[in-house]
Amino acid sequence: MSLFRLDASIRGEQSVSRAVADTAEAAWTRTHPSGLITRRDLIASPVPVDAWVSAVTAAFVPPEQRSEEQATAAALAATYVDELVAADAYLLAVPLYNWGVSQHVKAWIDMLLAEPRLAPGQESPVRGRPAALIVTRGGGYGAGSPKEGWDHATPYYRRFFGDVLGLDLHVSEIELTLAEVTPAMEPLRDQARRNLDAGHASAGKHGELLAQHTLGLAA
Repeated sequence: MSLFRLDASIRGEQSVSRAVADTAEAAWTRTHPSGLITRRDLIASPVPVDAWVSAVTAAFVPPEQRSEEQATAAALAATYVDELVAADAYLLAVPLYNWGVSQHVKAWIDMLLAEPRLAPGQESPVRGRPAALIVTRGGGYGAGSPKEGWDHATPYYRRFFGDVLGLDLHVSEIELTLAEVTPAMEPLRDQARRNLDAGHASAGKHGELLAQHTLGLAA
């Protein structure tokens, strides 16, 4: 059994999304200790800034006539899609940055959609497979908060992973992740800790769900 893990936090060892994803991964690994885990870290290996344009234009050029840049970008897009298609389950740790989608995640998604297997109108080759989606937000965006309605990332992530890719999505959302390092958020730290505990619990449960689902696939 194989698990694909995506990380995109810029915070390194301080990353909440990575720590919560570790909890989900550990739950999956307990059931599949010898399972393959494919990791795609978009900070360690970001999508080249010019890759998407080259990948898109490559689709309109016969392979033998593509420029070096187009051939390289098309091969990179194919690699990204190969990683998804080869997996049985998915662990996606994605943050909200500046009220929107991480640029690193968006660049990766654009590359996926530039590849013929995931082009608009194509049936998703990963439809129905299970995925744990972990979304982290530094501030608070809930009902009644000053930033209610400012989270433009989570709906997008749900739409792409759930509707476009057709994954069986299980979502863990953690807010106030910057409370511990932001003096102005000190009054919110107790709530932030409760949110984090709940996020780990949710991610652990979802990791177990992924494991049980893949057991069913192997049966």
